[in-house]
Amino acid sequence: MPRRIRFNAFDMNCVAHQSPGLWRHPADRSADYKDIRYWTGLAQLLERGVFDGIFVADVLGTYDVYGGTDTAAVRQAAQIPVNDPMMLVSAMAAVTEHLGFGVTAATGFEHPYPFARRASTLDHLTDGRFGWNVVTGYLPAAARAMGEADQLPHDQRYDHADEYLEVLYRLWEGSWEDDAVVRDAERGVFTDPEKIHHVHHHGTYFDVDGVHLCEPSPQRTPVIYQAGASPRGQRFAAENAEAIFTGAPTKEGLARTVSDIRKQLADVGRDPYSAKIYTMLTVITDETSEAAHAKHAELASYSSDEGALVFMSGWMGVDLSRYDLDDPIGEVESNAIQSAVASFQQADPSGKEWTVRDIARWGGIGGMGPRVVGSPTEVADELQSWVEETDVDGFNLPYAVTPGTFSDVVEHLVPELQRRGVYPTSYEPGTLRRKLFGRGDRLPDEHRGASYRRR
Repeated sequence: MPRRIRFNAFDMNCVAHQSPGLWRHPADRSADYKDIRYWTGLAQLLERGVFDGIFVADVLGTYDVYGGTDTAAVRQAAQIPVNDPMMLVSAMAAVTEHLGFGVTAATGFEHPYPFARRASTLDHLTDGRFGWNVVTGYLPAAARAMGEADQLPHDQRYDHADEYLEVLYRLWEGSWEDDAVVRDAERGVFTDPEKIHHVHHHGTYFDVDGVHLCEPSPQRTPVIYQAGASPRGQRFAAENAEAIFTGAPTKEGLARTVSDIRKQLADVGRDPYSAKIYTMLTVITDETSEAAHAKHAELASYSSDEGALVFMSGWMGVDLSRYDLDDPIGEVESNAIQSAVASFQQADPSGKEWTVRDIARWGGIGGMGPRVVGSPTEVADELQSWVEETDVDGFNLPYAVTPGTFSDVVEHLVPELQRRGVYPTSYEPGTLRRKLFGRGDRLPDEHRGASYRRR
């Protein structure tokens, strides 16, 4: 049987998201991010395309590594201005029935106790279609804006996040018993006090004494998303994540990453396929191959080299403004960027040495992920080969222009995949967790969070 392909739409409550400069394209509506009708219309479009969900990224702070300031980021609208992602969910849920919502929130800048309530509230309001993308943060500007000199060291940020999740699991899974809410009108008892339990947590980073403020939501714990790529990040994902986002410019690199993630899931006692793995990939398609390539060329003419380098500098921690666009990448003195670009060079069949300009052009549409350009048949062939050769479950799809890139996928690509029997024609019933895994609404027993469940 051919393997099923899954889609998430990758967006952000800002302008252009991963494709700097494309806000200038006459078909792009990303500047309407402030209009709730943009988001409700997009949600309905994605549900027509039977997407698993919309994954809404977020950052606190600005990209200020490039040039040592955030001037270029502001000029290019490189994820600034940016609004709160969680505010979007209720409106999108109100106009859809099945679409899932994966929303990014950082563990470093909000106490887990109020966050637990916000997440449970959205799980209630969406009938159990809410997921949380756990990030530890990566922009030094965010730490400074919150009154810190800098972020915690990389691995310590994950230690902090581990305890953050422990507090949340205690609140979501252990504070309220399933039948605590009795609504006994005769006795005048809405909730049985004996079935609500205080959380007493005293750890390295948090002290929490109190009950969870919300009654149990459909999933209790929202579906946990995570995107850590480092060894420490992958271990954190293996212990917590149910959907894992990754990225690689080549199938060979992605296959290694997916294999490592599956192994780490097994190492912590979970089924290697207990988490869905999505890779970032941009699709540019149209009715014919010629039309798709012409569209791609036109879109690329609007991309911003400066905007792409603002992002690349922030993601890699290297100020690329210090180099000429035509400098060979070998002259960039950073182990981090050299390792990243070494993987990029694998995508070039000629084996030529990349320049800073090549990095900018690579990231001009869709960020750091690869692009697939072609007719629906050509794109479907390529996506199936990625799934078959890498063991990945699906794709996190950024846009070049919105909603046009998503409309093209829904109109052209989805019907071709459905014709091949590798893409669903309708949704399964139930919560997001049930839709993803075909079983219960709650965390499975082997998941770390289930150990905090009150038996």
